[in-house]
Amino acid sequence: MFTHETFLSPFTWRYGSPAMRRIWSEAHRRRLWRRVWVALARAQMAAGLVRPEQLADLEAHVETIDLERAEQIEREIGHDLMAELLTFAEQAPQGGPALHLGATSADIEDNADAIRIRDALDLIRDRLREVLEALAEAIERWAATPCMAWTHLQPAEPTTVGYRLALYGQDLLRDWEEISRCRAAIRGKGFKGAVGTGASYAALLEGTGVTPSEMEERAMAALDLAAFPVAGQIYPRKQDWQALVALAGLAMSLYKMAFDLRLLQAPPFGEWSEPFGARQVGSSAMPFKRNPVLAERINALARYLGALPSIIWETAAHSLLERTLDDSAIRRILLPEAFLAADEILQLTLRILRGIEIREEALRRNLERYAPFAALEPILMAAARAGADRQALHARLRDHAMAAWEAVRSGAPNPLPERLAADPEITRWLAPETLRRLMEVHLHIGDAPQRARAMAQEIRRAIASDGASK
Repeated sequence: MFTHETFLSPFTWRYGSPAMRRIWSEAHRRRLWRRVWVALARAQMAAGLVRPEQLADLEAHVETIDLERAEQIEREIGHDLMAELLTFAEQAPQGGPALHLGATSADIEDNADAIRIRDALDLIRDRLREVLEALAEAIERWAATPCMAWTHLQPAEPTTVGYRLALYGQDLLRDWEEISRCRAAIRGKGFKGAVGTGASYAALLEGTGVTPSEMEERAMAALDLAAFPVAGQIYPRKQDWQALVALAGLAMSLYKMAFDLRLLQAPPFGEWSEPFGARQVGSSAMPFKRNPVLAERINALARYLGALPSIIWETAAHSLLERTLDDSAIRRILLPEAFLAADEILQLTLRILRGIEIREEALRRNLERYAPFAALEPILMAAARAGADRQALHARLRDHAMAAWEAVRSGAPNPLPERLAADPEITRWLAPETLRRLMEVHLHIGDAPQRARAMAQEIRRAIASDGASK
């Protein structure tokens, strides 16, 4: 029906996985509508309103989606859910008359949407679990590998590759917790009728001995979905906003990691690089280019995803009184695209983590160039303990540091170790071998390796305990 001769959203075929596209497909949406109708009919059968053979007829046609017929009806009546209802009723002539008893459209649509959001969050959590597992492995692998840390994009002091990765892991662990909390809190509208009072169901159930709340409980149990205790015509749209905030938070964390990788892949750093295929083309004009296209795509999609919560915020805030319909078009576009963007970002991140290159020669080069400066304070303290005038020595060390910095800026090797070892006012207090020891990189990374490994273990515990609780 749709081809590349017409506009297709990039999310239709380029970004996101087939599994996520299936969740947000029109056919799946309509199957869920039918599941909701059948759950309602089953609960109403317990009240004597639907006969067993009618329910059996409906159950036999849950999967028999006929979009062509439904679209034909919709062109006539202008209502997609009603068109699907009439299509379902045509296919199930015995059960059709028992469909939608007492219901309003949102009783069907909102419960189906809650299921879709819940299933989509499950898929996001599965993807995030893979990312966290790969990240924990990378943290442990490079926990003690020294590298320069950078503040204000200026060389600062040494850290380790694993510790930097642990920073991302800590953020992603918070995202894992928030997405898990959000998933556990998903609720459907339930079955409460046109304005949420259940008046239509009360009239329908009169004399059956079944209350609207009991009917709702049975129907929602069949869907394995909890219901909001109160609702207007729709479930509170705040739920959509909360889901998108969780996704946007995830996008924020992965944006930072991808942006950092782009910086570190640039030749002036040259320390990290994303995987690059043997026949991959980096540029149509410059054959030598190895552009960080995966990280750049993450940044592009994350920037888009990060902008969506403000739109759904307005949608929820403008849901006037019991409901208005101006949420419909926005939610059709925004909910699928938010989840597909998050899905694609996570898949790209996993590709990077599984193939990331850490260039140890570049790590060493940058450490040789900049790490000696980090030793100046320990040298100052050691000399002061040996009896040196702290203020006078500080001035002398500063002179050496400024001269060494100018040499580094001009592209020369860092001369600081040699300058210090040749200065009798410094070697008077500290022997050259002591100076060399104080300038060893491993003395300036603190407990970064231990903290990195601890974060990896915390990540593993969090995702393992979640799996055990299912």
